[in-house]
Amino acid sequence: MPTLTIHLSEETQTKDVREELLGRGSRLVAETLGKPEDYVMVACNYTALSMGGVRGNAAFVELRSIGGLDAAVNRRLSQDLCTLVNETTGVPPERIYINFLDVPRTDWGWNNKTFG
Repeated sequence: MPTLTIHLSEETQTKDVREELLGRGSRLVAETLGKPEDYVMVACNYTALSMGGVRGNAAFVELRSIGGLDAAVNRRLSQDLCTLVNETTGVPPERIYINFLDVPRTDWGWNNKTFG
């Protein structure tokens, strides 16, 4: 159920970058949240981005989960996700925004039903 979405500026797009983000991102989220990796989804999208009025070389990361997120976990994930994106794409941490969303079980659907 955790879903990690990574929106990257077009300049960072290569198949190798995408594959590394998908694999490492999935393991990172599963381990940090203590969730089975079988339920983790990761998406990596390339788009036009602007941050601070400057186009390109930026990332927006979203992590949604049913439980497992709190202030301490979010701080750790912020550091780990910034490191992952920076090491993989070269986007500096000051050009990365991350949004964490703890979703109620009733608001997450899967396999013809919801989790709540």
